Amino acid sequence: MLEPIPHELEALELAKKHVKQYSIRDVAQWLTKQTGRSISHMGLKKRLSIERKRKKTITIKKRLAQRLQETLQEIEKLEEDKVGAYSSKKSS
Repeated sequence: MLEPIPHELEALELAKKHVKQYSIRDVAQWLTKQTGRSISHMGLKKRLSIERKRKKTITIKKRLAQRLQETLQEIEKLEEDKVGAYSSKKSS
């Protein structure tokens, strides 16, 4: 079973911020020195790219789920307001 290593994850988060200011090669070298585990600039680039794609996918799916929920609520309202619609409420 794989367990996360907090020190390395913190260094990776910091590396993400450094990529905005420094080259990917420099950040990969810095990350290797900080963690003691080697990572190439292409390895780091791939990892960051995969994380960006996952975040984007999550955002898109959340928006779609929200739109679906709103649409379902609109459909329910239209069905309730429809003339001659059956009511699930019992009339007394």
